[in-house]
Amino acid sequence: MNKTPQSERLNIIILGACNSGKSSLINMLADQSVSLVSDLAGTTTDPVRHAIELPHVGASILVDTAGFDDTSLLGKDRVDLTGKSLEQADLALLLIGEHEETESEWISKLKNKGIPFVKVANKCDIHRSYSADVHVDALHRKGRDSLIEAIIRAIPSDFTSRDLLGALVKKGDLVLLVMPQDKQAPKGRLILPQSQTIRALLDRGCTALTATPDNLENALSQLTSLPDLVITDSQVFDSVEQIIPKGVRLTSFSILMAAYKGDIDFFVKSAKKITELNGKSRILIAEACSHAPASEDIGRVKIPAMLKKRYGDGMKIEIVSGKDFPENLGVYDLIIHCGSCMFNRKMVMSRIEKAKEANVPMTNYGVAIAHLKGILDKVTY
Repeated sequence: MNKTPQSERLNIIILGACNSGKSSLINMLADQSVSLVSDLAGTTTDPVRHAIELPHVGASILVDTAGFDDTSLLGKDRVDLTGKSLEQADLALLLIGEHEETESEWISKLKNKGIPFVKVANKCDIHRSYSADVHVDALHRKGRDSLIEAIIRAIPSDFTSRDLLGALVKKGDLVLLVMPQDKQAPKGRLILPQSQTIRALLDRGCTALTATPDNLENALSQLTSLPDLVITDSQVFDSVEQIIPKGVRLTSFSILMAAYKGDIDFFVKSAKKITELNGKSRILIAEACSHAPASEDIGRVKIPAMLKKRYGDGMKIEIVSGKDFPENLGVYDLIIHCGSCMFNRKMVMSRIEKAKEANVPMTNYGVAIAHLKGILDKVTY
């Protein structure tokens, strides 16, 4: 369970007033005490994430939040943080009770963001009269099975139907993965997109072969038939494209992620806006990771170098990482986002919607690099 990437887990956010039983609800679902329970209002301040395995649901994240009626000195800031956590939520559990007006406001927020939700009446002996989807007594762990059934019914269909490989491969296909070994990856391990792709290929019943770029020609010479698909790192797109035989389909790990996590058509359309940039353009590069940059970092070093080589050093390039993302996107001419292996689809789509609302094109590392290298029309996605 602990090996499932955070970005692949079902994110369930728990909403409700102070002392409505949010932490007790999490403990009931986890079937153990993982969240602090107290009669003191405001015990939960910043959103707290708990990785668990839910029966018949699988690997999940339960997000404990501050009460939406928090009137303490930092109450507004805490409620704002809860609102930002909605950007990652696949599903919400809304504890209902005596705050109908505030609950209605949060229901409107959930509907506006397209987040399915389950209305939960806690302390069921007291609140039996409330109109809810399910009644529980979280403190005494009653109603757990009914709540899990309600969660299963509410899981969005695109969460269960999404597939990293889409329609690119079928059972029995031979797929060659050309994988530079990134210095930022821990010794002895593959970076997440590479390991996820290998697992997805095995699940599809494909034959997955691997090679490094400097061994690609040797790997191809040993094959008795051409691969059905080649997947590589975007940084070596052009060199790999020159080596593989004509007619062999080519894509990258970043482009797979772009289609899996985001809106690939919007990314491709936005990448073509690169031709409209100039030396005074303002670019935002967004990384999901918060790692210390390496000398060959793709987002902080290589993509800026490509852009400045084409348009000059006057181009203004700003970089954000992790969950930092500017509120005012309208000042940018283009947003270039990483592959988002550390974000779930909900977070990526939330950023895409913000870009669209600001009328700012947004693309992804792999798509942008393919365009800058002049091979975007040769890439499969």
